[in-house]
Amino acid sequence: MKVDRLIGILTILLRQEQITAPELARRFEVSRRTITRDIDTLCQAGIPLVTSQGRGGGISIMGGYKLDKTFLTREEFQTILASLQGLGSVSKADALTGLIEKLSGQHSQFLTDNTVVIDLASHYQGSLTHKIGILKRAIQQQKLVEFQYYYEKGEDRRIIEPYRIVFKWSSWYVFGFCRKRNAFRLFKLNRLWNVTELGTAFFPREIPEDELDFSDFLNQNPIHLKALFAPSQKYRLIDEYGIGCFTQTARGELLLEQDFANYSNLREWIFSFGSSVEILEPAQLREDRRKEALAILQREHEN
Repeated sequence: MKVDRLIGILTILLRQEQITAPELARRFEVSRRTITRDIDTLCQAGIPLVTSQGRGGGISIMGGYKLDKTFLTREEFQTILASLQGLGSVSKADALTGLIEKLSGQHSQFLTDNTVVIDLASHYQGSLTHKIGILKRAIQQQKLVEFQYYYEKGEDRRIIEPYRIVFKWSSWYVFGFCRKRNAFRLFKLNRLWNVTELGTAFFPREIPEDELDFSDFLNQNPIHLKALFAPSQKYRLIDEYGIGCFTQTARGELLLEQDFANYSNLREWIFSFGSSVEILEPAQLREDRRKEALAILQREHEN
């Protein structure tokens, strides 16, 4: 996000006397043109930045300038602290803990509002924090990682070049280049176990822009669902897809049409509704549920 990057640039400039635009572009993984626009934005905000050309040149803050405490408002400080505390729920990095304490101590008059609490952990908080710690270190040191991965077709041992830790779709993932598939992949951390940082270093690859649009990983071959749900299931549909995701029929049933990226996830989700859903399409899903119902009846009969 731009605001995060602006704060990051300002923090770097306050910590060191001078830095070049190419170095900032490398650190924040954006173009030099983007950094130039960020510098213009900071200048317009009243931060006196100086740019010098030639050998030994770079960007710096005008000598003698001190950051005004009103640079960030009360709401902005509260937003930053809530975000940091959210990251702290899955990361025990000393630097993060120190930053939270520093903000809380120096700006305690701004941080008394606890109306927003962000907890990014899950039932697997302990193991999740451990995995994120290993992966962060491997990304920073550009080291390969190996792990056991469990997915719909079974399980497999994978070695990847890790590049990003991603929180999306209410879950944590690691984005990296899979040495076995010879392609960039997203791996869900809850399905990833026995993570080991290997001693082997890798040379970072150029990541195509479209690979960083992580939504594409879940929308490569969408499966269209059309189904009628009982009115009692309205809360679940709203919870997962929003207030306008369905239309109500004359009989009061809820008609949902939604694309799913993964058939097994769709199958598991639909089956969780039991008799409260009627599948209209796809036909394969209707047949699978019929077979599942017969298998359940057969097992009950045998027992």
